[in-house]
Amino acid sequence: MLRAIRHKNILPAFSAFRAFSSSAKEMTVREALNSALDEEMSADPKVFLMGEEVGEYQGAYKITKGLLDKYGPERVLDTPITEEMALICLLNILQAGFTGIGVGAAYYGLRPVVEFMTFNFSMQAIDHIINSAAKSNYMSAGQISVPIVFRGPNGAAAGVGAQHSQCYAAWYASCPGLKVLSPYSSEDARGLLKAAIRDPDPVVFLENELLYGESFPVSAEVLDSSFCLPIGKAKIEREGKDVTITAFSKMVGYALKAAEILAKEGISAEVINLRSIRPLDRSTINASVRKTNRLVTVEEGFPQHGVGAEICTSVIEESFGYLDAPVERIAGADVPMPYAANLERMAVPQVEDIVRAAKRACYRSVPLAATA
Repeated sequence: MLRAIRHKNILPAFSAFRAFSSSAKEMTVREALNSALDEEMSADPKVFLMGEEVGEYQGAYKITKGLLDKYGPERVLDTPITEEMALICLLNILQAGFTGIGVGAAYYGLRPVVEFMTFNFSMQAIDHIINSAAKSNYMSAGQISVPIVFRGPNGAAAGVGAQHSQCYAAWYASCPGLKVLSPYSSEDARGLLKAAIRDPDPVVFLENELLYGESFPVSAEVLDSSFCLPIGKAKIEREGKDVTITAFSKMVGYALKAAEILAKEGISAEVINLRSIRPLDRSTINASVRKTNRLVTVEEGFPQHGVGAEICTSVIEESFGYLDAPVERIAGADVPMPYAANLERMAVPQVEDIVRAAKRACYRSVPLAATA
């Protein structure tokens, strides 16, 4: 049997596959973020961390685990925190306070990484993010750079109610002067966070709490300390020819699951992981639509003035003549997030919503009138 395998030259290919499998590594998104922070702090003494529970508690989601012990309290700064209802005004002041300190440090050439326990808390600090960080380079005629990263979990988690479930991608992406990134995989998280820390401009880095524990395969290239992803460049996660599906963060996983279902029904879907919300990779999106002639956009946030709306506009402006069907937009429900689990599921996009939208775009679904 072995002689036959050797004769057909299969054994060398099998050996190469076995070598690749043994060297393949999986990494959680949490580990990817932690390693990116560790390596950038090691490479540049100007990089420091600050936020609620980033030090002694090792991070609310353990993203900063081990960094206080390694770099000390001068570079891993715990900021005050309170969740007591009687002290809610103090909480607001604290959020604004440590964000302002971070922006001031960036003015002086340091590279702060500010963690929000949830991006919903960034609303208390939005004046510093927008008016102090985003606009200073322009208002100083390029004399002041603000190399700061604002990072933390964004969007819906599970059962945390309306005040802790908003997606801020469209909010911050509408502001000139900010760069807005939203990783999906461990490769995204590691490469984009490194790029954000090295960038001379303020970056809003939107993670997803439910993805922290997800594992993804990573190559030796991704694990190299010099690895970095370009800001403003999307990734085609799956190639296809019948319909383009754009998504970011957790919705990329949903889009890929939908593509698998669609493939079984003869529909070849191309899935684009946006990675960067601002700047948006319009060229990759439009090139895909010109190939597939159809578009479905997917996001967790509210539909009005959303990321999908901007993508639709770009395609209408640049590739309208290539469209063979109306653009389909899948987004969260236009209501505050419900607390009840059954209603919460109805308020955020599901895999089956993406499948139905793609079928409509491909004229493969039964018209509503026929079911009446």
